[in-house]
Amino acid sequence: MVRSYRKQRLNERIKELIGEVVLKRIKDPRIGLVTITSVSVAPDLATAKVYFTVMGDESVRAETRKGLESARSFLRKTLGEELELRQVPDLRFVYDETLDRAMRIDEAIEGFRRDEKKTDGDE
Repeated sequence: MVRSYRKQRLNERIKELIGEVVLKRIKDPRIGLVTITSVSVAPDLATAKVYFTVMGDESVRAETRKGLESARSFLRKTLGEELELRQVPDLRFVYDETLDRAMRIDEAIEGFRRDEKKTDGDE
């Protein structure tokens, strides 16, 4: 088992490294302007969920995921070399919906405020 502070450090280091490699070394046209938002390595280090965001609709997300998945072997090799890991986790790419949720909440609040102003203006 990896202690929590070591695991957090590993998560952060993997996040930084994948973000850097995707930005500078992978030239797959399917990968849009992607941001790696977080990484969560399993306790046994066998897998790591790599959360990402990308601007665009569902088709852009799907294409970006395909591009990231096709670069998986290269990313794992790079992680192993750079981080000197005995066991490199299998990478699973997951779209991070946090930004989408925040935007929906903002839109709902803004709609509520507009409705409230209309109601206040009627009185």
